[in-house]
Amino acid sequence: MDQRELESRVKALTKSVAANEPPENALKLLESLKKDASPTEEMLRATRAGVFVGKLRSNPNKEIARAATELVVKWKKLVEQEKNSKLQKAKMGSPAPAPASSPAMAPATTGGAKKAFKGDPEKRKHDTDGVDIKRTDSNVRNQCIGLIYNGLAYRSRESESDVIAKAVAVEHAAYVVFKGETPEYKKKIRSLFANLKNKSNKELGRSVLGGEISPERFVSMTDEDLKSEEQRKKEIELEKENMKKAQVPMAEKSISDSLECSRCKQKKVSYTQAQTRSADEPMTTFCECMNCGHRWKFS
Repeated sequence: MDQRELESRVKALTKSVAANEPPENALKLLESLKKDASPTEEMLRATRAGVFVGKLRSNPNKEIARAATELVVKWKKLVEQEKNSKLQKAKMGSPAPAPASSPAMAPATTGGAKKAFKGDPEKRKHDTDGVDIKRTDSNVRNQCIGLIYNGLAYRSRESESDVIAKAVAVEHAAYVVFKGETPEYKKKIRSLFANLKNKSNKELGRSVLGGEISPERFVSMTDEDLKSEEQRKKEIELEKENMKKAQVPMAEKSISDSLECSRCKQKKVSYTQAQTRSADEPMTTFCECMNCGHRWKFS
């Protein structure tokens, strides 16, 4: 069972329970999920199937509650097996394949079989990619998922399924860290999007999609952490330049109460004089009104 089919059956299950249909309908759907579905952790995050089924463990109908509990236990074991397999492969120095119990997901998790994005990567968005961002019951959260998708997809040729799975994982991590749809949660999502779209920070999105930066670490990174090496170097150079300018002695200015500003008519004018012409010519006087900032010069 692929991700779309899993999402479809879970939606049907949720709808059946919400509509108070005969419990047999929900039980059949739960049984089919238990029999046919062997989802990966990314699939469960992207579809939120575990969350929806988990809620049914407290269903008033004991049979539905029991079936939901058994399904959740099965999925937890699959996720643990997947993690252990990846850990073992990492220790052996080779990438971890998808769990053998999930043949339906094999094409999607095999590097050569993934369908890379073929359009203009700089114009990618969830709507133009045809990706459904409605992954939660909250419109705010769904919009945040869409925003993160747009940021991750920018300049990337990863498949749509990989990008949406990672976007859902990042949003979920932010939702947990910032304890719901708080102002801090929304601010962090906007900050992550802005950093992902920064043209001088090309490696950030690749690192998140490639797993080098986990969703949990990504949403906890400060603005300084999110900057690229190129950005840091530019800021250091700018700081050095500003320090040099600050150390250059400024010409001493005098304040005159006889000079009058032609703009505001105030007699609060500072002036400096410099020899800008030949030695036999009079000095040039540079004036600045301390009241309105108007500047002029005369010889």
